[in-house]
Amino acid sequence: MAANQDHLLDFVLQLADNSMIIGQRNAEWCGHGPILEQDIALTNITLDLIGEARSLYQYAASLKGNNATEDSMAFLRDARAYRNVLLTEQPNNDWGFTIVRQFLFDAFHYYSLQALCNSKDTQLKAIAEKSLKEVTYHFKWSSEWVIRLGDGTDISHNKIQSAIDALWDFTHEMFLPSQAEQTLADEGIAPDLSPIKTNWNKKVSEVLTMATIQIPEQTFAQKGGKQGIHSEYLDYILTDMQYLQRSYPGLDW
Repeated sequence: MAANQDHLLDFVLQLADNSMIIGQRNAEWCGHGPILEQDIALTNITLDLIGEARSLYQYAASLKGNNATEDSMAFLRDARAYRNVLLTEQPNNDWGFTIVRQFLFDAFHYYSLQALCNSKDTQLKAIAEKSLKEVTYHFKWSSEWVIRLGDGTDISHNKIQSAIDALWDFTHEMFLPSQAEQTLADEGIAPDLSPIKTNWNKKVSEVLTMATIQIPEQTFAQKGGKQGIHSEYLDYILTDMQYLQRSYPGLDW
């Protein structure tokens, strides 16, 4: 592949892997949500995220060639080949922790898709336009839950504050452009992360203020996911996610 096509493939995989991995994490809640309505809501969000990932993996496979398929892109790469940010692979812990992880990602996801709707890449633009309709609901849902729990009982407030404190260091990575993002932003294909960060900071601050949650000081920026350097959690996720495809090669999605 040409250099710019290598960058495009890498960027498409970043997008796909983010949605796939956080979707896989959320899928662990299926049948275990606090109430049936919210169990179903999070399951539907999971299906949206994995559906978006599937569209992106199909595009990635067409860029890669060599008989690559959406299945091989999702299920036959090892952890070092994954490009998702570290935030998406963090464990569920409890309902509040899951909500905060989803909220922090939703804010980034929402503004990123808005920007991608203006991409010069017609395939990415089409995927972004479709996905934005779904992610608008995801963002609304997770924001309302953060406010509900943060401004709720002492116990729920403390759980949300603890989750924010634990996850905040993972948010900075979302706005650190990879080489692919830098190159493609100059070409009008990938979005400029600076205005996305500005919008993210403003909205996240508004929601956390309503939730009576304090934003922690940035003490350390966890990073590496975009370059394939992950926590041990991703290996466990992929072990579950890829089991069938690796045990019975050739299965279709």
